[in-house]
Amino acid sequence: MENDLSLRTEGDINFSPARKSWYASLDHETLQSLESDSESFLHQSLSTPCLNSIVSCNGIWITDQRGRKYMDFHGNSVHQIGYGHPKVIARVKEALDVLPFSPRRYTNPYAIQLSHQLLSLLPPALGKVLFCPGGTSAIGMALKLARRITGRYQVVSFRDSFHGASLDAIAAGGEAQFKLHMGPVGAGNITLPQPCQDSRSAESDAALLEATLEKNPHIGAMVAETIRNTDVRIPGRDYWKAVREICDRHKVLLILDEIPTAFGRTGTLFAFEHFDIVPDILCLGKGLGAGAFPLAAMVCRREFDVAQDISLGHYTHEKSPVGCAAASAMLDVLEEEHLLQKAKDHESFLRVQLQHMKDAYRIISAVRGIGMLWGIELSGRDRAHSCEVAEQVMYACLERGLSFKVSQGNVIQWCPPLIIRREELNDALHILQQSLEEVVGTADFS
Repeated sequence: MENDLSLRTEGDINFSPARKSWYASLDHETLQSLESDSESFLHQSLSTPCLNSIVSCNGIWITDQRGRKYMDFHGNSVHQIGYGHPKVIARVKEALDVLPFSPRRYTNPYAIQLSHQLLSLLPPALGKVLFCPGGTSAIGMALKLARRITGRYQVVSFRDSFHGASLDAIAAGGEAQFKLHMGPVGAGNITLPQPCQDSRSAESDAALLEATLEKNPHIGAMVAETIRNTDVRIPGRDYWKAVREICDRHKVLLILDEIPTAFGRTGTLFAFEHFDIVPDILCLGKGLGAGAFPLAAMVCRREFDVAQDISLGHYTHEKSPVGCAAASAMLDVLEEEHLLQKAKDHESFLRVQLQHMKDAYRIISAVRGIGMLWGIELSGRDRAHSCEVAEQVMYACLERGLSFKVSQGNVIQWCPPLIIRREELNDALHILQQSLEEVVGTADFS
């Protein structure tokens, strides 16, 4: 299992030799906590056994049981405004004091306020919303609604895409790591290669989608990340314009998954704004809960409000006052602290600095980024070597106080909070450079 490179997809793995070496560096109390956790929780790739034990988080920082602090450039994409923002904490405490829970069949002021606030930020065509506890559930609701609207059951998506971990979500894409041992899922669903970032390939990528839809009349929806989060793949503007036209022509609903990338992550409130398109259904989550509460949403066109006879979600915490209070505060903070502009400013800075680093280290084969989402791809002698180096660099950075995840085995993914200060970004760049020098030196890799 340790050498199965196909499992190094969505994130760094937790059963490698490098992970074992990391454990050797931890103190006795932390190891006891990890052992206690491991005894209770089912083991699963990417998570249990855990990496470390943390006891607090604030701003851009997480603090472990030993008192060591790490800049969190991972955060499961929930921390656009950082951890423990005072406005979020105040709103959550207020909701807890007066309305900690809202039973189904009842609405409440917090849910109503968030629904209006969120819809006011979206194009007028997107006028209806449902909340739910997590992004996977938002994808599930979108798939059910698409079947209800189109009467068709097949879905087209991108190969090795991640839209959640439940059976319906992995059937709509799903990386190998999530489909392992699951048997047949999503009968009839079709996956296409990830679109190229080269604008010259947009035409051929779009033509492949068109041909697929022509051959498969039962396809009712296309599910895709507007910008691929895990290893930061940014399709060309022409591609998404073509996709929108093709979906319209074939009456296929375009479902955009912006669960990890919305709310300023890419420098705009929503990633689709970069491409001048509007989806039929938009799935949101992660950052919506402000790093304080699990909350997600499915937003759709107003004319899609035709499923009154079925339950698309019907989740116990569908209109959580606490979650809605946190989300509303998060949207206020984005505006009041001008975090979208800050993300764009940081993007320009990181683009220059990471390109300099690429020029200095031959093992860096590509740097891709937008806003506060960056992928630094490493290419060594072969794929196994690339994955080994990326993992070693990650642990070297952890030792110096910088946390991030590795995607696809060889891509260092940076997802810093939008509130980060320039000097903190400089510190992170310095840590990465020190760690690269420790692992590979400054000489070219051949």
